[in-house]
Amino acid sequence: MSFTYAPALESRSVVDIASSYGLFIDGEFTEATGGKVFKTVSPSSEEVLSEVAHGSAEDVDRAVKAARKAFEKWSALPGAERAKYLFRIARIIQERSRELAVLETLDNGKPIKETRDADLPLVAAHFFYYAGWADKLDHAGYGANPRPLGVAGQVIPWNFPLLMLAWKIAPALATGNTVVLKPAETTPLSALFFADICRQAGLPKGVVNIVTGDGTTGAALVAHEGVNKVAFTGSTAVGKAIARTVAGSDKKLTLELGGKGANIVFDDAPIDQAVEGIVQGIFFNQGQVCCAGSRLLVQESIQDELLDSLKRRLSTLRLGDPLDKNTDIGAINSAEQLARITELADSGEAEGAERWAPACELPENGYWFAPTLFTNVTQAHRIAREEIFGPVLSVLSFRTPGEAVAKANNSQYGLSAGIWTEKGSRMLAVASKLRAGVVWANTFNKFDPTSPFGGFKESGFGREGGRHGLEAYLDV
Repeated sequence: MSFTYAPALESRSVVDIASSYGLFIDGEFTEATGGKVFKTVSPSSEEVLSEVAHGSAEDVDRAVKAARKAFEKWSALPGAERAKYLFRIARIIQERSRELAVLETLDNGKPIKETRDADLPLVAAHFFYYAGWADKLDHAGYGANPRPLGVAGQVIPWNFPLLMLAWKIAPALATGNTVVLKPAETTPLSALFFADICRQAGLPKGVVNIVTGDGTTGAALVAHEGVNKVAFTGSTAVGKAIARTVAGSDKKLTLELGGKGANIVFDDAPIDQAVEGIVQGIFFNQGQVCCAGSRLLVQESIQDELLDSLKRRLSTLRLGDPLDKNTDIGAINSAEQLARITELADSGEAEGAERWAPACELPENGYWFAPTLFTNVTQAHRIAREEIFGPVLSVLSFRTPGEAVAKANNSQYGLSAGIWTEKGSRMLAVASKLRAGVVWANTFNKFDPTSPFGGFKESGFGREGGRHGLEAYLDV
C-alpha cells in the first residue's frame, strides 16, 4: 500500500507585499531618477508580485554619498555599540522569519522548507556571529586597531537573495563600513524588506542603502569612485568584467563566482548516506547553487549499485508548488535560466550522454525542470565542463583515488568538492590534493557562519564567513 502526501501549503497571508517599492537611500524609500521601474514575478506562477524602482547611475551616486556621509559617525562608534545594532537586526530577522521565508519562496521559487529551515536560520546566525566580532577586531589576527575601508559596494545574486545579503552586510557593518547593496533584478523583495528591518532596528540613516535595478545599476556601483570595497557573488563572466573595471584602482575586491563541484564516492562509502548527500548536493535549490555537486565521480566497482539507489531516490522527490511543505523541487528562478538549463541538457544528449529523469508532471505555469542525471559522460562533454546551474547531474566513474583527484581537478572552477568514504585517512589524503576552496566529507552543502567560504581559479578569490570574512572589509 502506498501513501500520498496531502497538500500542506504555507499561508501567503503572513507577508504583505506592496504594489510598488522605491530605492532605499539615506534611511528613506525614494523613487528612482526618471521614475523607471521593473516588475518582479513569482517563478512558480509567473504572477507579478510588485513593481520595483530601477536605479540609475544618478541614484547610485546618491546612495554612495549617503553612505560616505554616514561612514564618519558609524566608523567612530565603539565596536560594542555597532554590535548592538547587529544583534537587534538578528533578533528581528528571527521574529520575522516566517514572513521572510514565504517572501523568499514567492520571489525566488525555492521550496518553503529550504527558506524556512536553511536560509533564514543562517541569515540570523550570520548577523549574530559578526555582532560578536564587532568589539573584538583587535584580536582577529590583523594587527592592533584595524580600520574599516569606507563604503562597500555589494552586488548579490538571485539564488540565495537574503542569505547572500547577510554574508556581505553583516561583516561590513561589524567592521565599521557602510554599504550600498544592489540585489538581483529577479529577486529584489527580500532586500527591500531588509531595509525595513534596518529602520525597525534603528540603524542610523545611510549606513545601509539598497539600490535595485539590472546589470547597468550594478556596473555603475562597481565603477563609482566613491566605493572603497567591491564584493560580488555571481557568474564568472560578470566577475571577470568587474575585475577589469576595478583593475588599476585602489578598491579592495572579493569575487565568489561559478563552480562545477565534484562529489567523489569511494567503494567503501555507505550507499544510502551517499545518495542523500548527492541529492542534497545537486538538487537543493534546484541545483541553483554555485557550490553544487554537479559532477558525481563514483568508483567503478559500485557504480551500478549506487545509480540504481540514486534513481529510486529521485523517483520519490516531489516537484511542485514551492509553498507546499512537501515540495522537494521548486521552480527555476527565471525563463532565461530555464532556457540555459534546457540548452545545456539538450547538448548532453546531442554529444552522446545518456539522459534519465524520473516520471514527473510539470505544472503548466511557471518555470520548471525535472531532476535529471546523465550517464556515459566524458570530460569532453559540455555538461561536465560548463556550469549548468540547474537540477542536472553528470556521472563519471573512476578506478583509483589518483584518477578521482585528477578528474575532480580537471575543471576551470575550484569552489567545492565532496568525499564519501569510511576511511578518515583517505578523506584527508584526497582533500589535501583537491583544488577546491571548500571540501565536505560525508556530507554536502553544509554551511556555518564561523567557517570561511570561497574558491580558486575561475571560482573567484577572497573568503566570506568566519574570521577570514573580516579581512576583506579591513585596511590590513
